[in-house]
Amino acid sequence: MDIQRIHHKISQYQKDGKRLFATSSFQTNSITLLHVLSRIDKDIPIYFINTGFHFPETISYKEKITRLLGIRVIDLFSHVPKVMQTNASGDLLFTFDPDYCCYLNKVQPVEKLMPQFDVWINGVRAAQNHIRKGFQEEQKTRDNILRYHPLLDWTNEDVMAYMKYYDLPVHPLEAKGYKSIGCEPCTRPANGNSSRDGRWAGMKKTECGLHLGGGSSKVEAGR
Repeated sequence: MDIQRIHHKISQYQKDGKRLFATSSFQTNSITLLHVLSRIDKDIPIYFINTGFHFPETISYKEKITRLLGIRVIDLFSHVPKVMQTNASGDLLFTFDPDYCCYLNKVQPVEKLMPQFDVWINGVRAAQNHIRKGFQEEQKTRDNILRYHPLLDWTNEDVMAYMKYYDLPVHPLEAKGYKSIGCEPCTRPANGNSSRDGRWAGMKKTECGLHLGGGSSKVEAGR
């Protein structure tokens, strides 16, 4: 947990004139990176990808953390209205095509954000799943944006130890058995060992598309 190394890296990006932004899902694991960034530069914009499907508890937690850390949080919305995210029967996308739902509500808004920045800071960790285990600390996207993963080598124990040391609050749904908290329709309480358990339960899906392959900001066509 080398915070000075993260501080040095971000300071160097800024000295080089790089435009930085971060994204956060505002679940318990997210607050570690947010706290680190708040100690370095509170003006780095933090984008919350507001899909419109989040738990009310997540919105409340986001507001609480924003006040607590004094960070600059910006809601990022899909450009496609929900009325256009349905089939002929009026069913919303997440009920029949969750990959495309994630694309319209998470991936595409970030893709449109990319041209404004040079470095994307995000809190993915190798311990979270087999896909993220193959990531590097720094890697380029197809859009030539540099992804920076400052917490990549942090374990679950590292995250919990950091939170305990700084007395940081946990997401309220953790007390109800939720480990990884995303959109309400696709998130369930979980009993497994992985910190990502409970996402897209019963589906052959472990990622929304933002972090597929690490070096890509895009998902495959049709998603």
